[in-house]
Amino acid sequence: MTSIRVLSVGTDGSRESMDAADWAAREALRRGLPLRLVHAGTGRRTAPPPLDVDLPRRAVLDRTALQLSYTHPALQILARRRPQPPVGALLEAAANSEALVLGSRGFTGYAGFLVGPIALAVTTDAPCPVVLVRAGALPQDERTAEGRFRPVVVGLDVASATDDVLGYAFEAAALREAPLHALHTWELPPLDPRAPGGAPAGDAAHRESLGRQALSAALQAWRAKYPEVAVSERLLYGQPGHHLLKASTGASLTVIGRRADALRLGASAHSVVHHATSPVAIVPHT
Repeated sequence: MTSIRVLSVGTDGSRESMDAADWAAREALRRGLPLRLVHAGTGRRTAPPPLDVDLPRRAVLDRTALQLSYTHPALQILARRRPQPPVGALLEAAANSEALVLGSRGFTGYAGFLVGPIALAVTTDAPCPVVLVRAGALPQDERTAEGRFRPVVVGLDVASATDDVLGYAFEAAALREAPLHALHTWELPPLDPRAPGGAPAGDAAHRESLGRQALSAALQAWRAKYPEVAVSERLLYGQPGHHLLKASTGASLTVIGRRADALRLGASAHSVVHHATSPVAIVPHT
């Protein structure tokens, strides 16, 4: 039997999870998918069971489903209670989801993420893309003053496999009718003390040229597949995390990749998920 295509969102009744659920509802409608609400419990009881042991979890799910159905009447909503710890429940949901959406707390007085251990653990191990949405994110934050979607930003390491990351980014841009800004960074290698004058003359220009060629080559097939998406290629010198954080301030969505077999997020991805001002999609790749 074929499993249903679905977008999932973790919900616990908190402000950040409600904002994430609202973002997920809009994304599910854009993609033509049902939205599955996932609420987990510890599975442990410290008192005799009441008449309905699921009442607290059902209250959270029912309240979230009711609010979303009122705001998005065309949305198909599925509610699932998982009597297990949150990380396991969310990873189980991610295993048969197009993507998993999670909320993150916002810093007081600072527009950024404060990613908790559950969201970080799920982001590191989920087999599908995970989107982190900070508390306080509003639909109008995604759009310009004229009402059009802000660009989708994607950070690329062209030395790694990029198709999964680019596929997600191009589709997100196409669904929003938004431009795509593709960022790749480059740096000079450390100076070789054994070589007179350090790096060979012209090395910087050569490495920059190679980076530009690699970025264009990575995008070529996807440009042909999504000719309606306006693509801006940005080759920048320096650390990727710094440039991605700057780009995220004007983005409707920031897309980054992570190696599916890595035990933790890399330094750049870690910086982006903690501090980016737009929703962040973390896409696993081989």
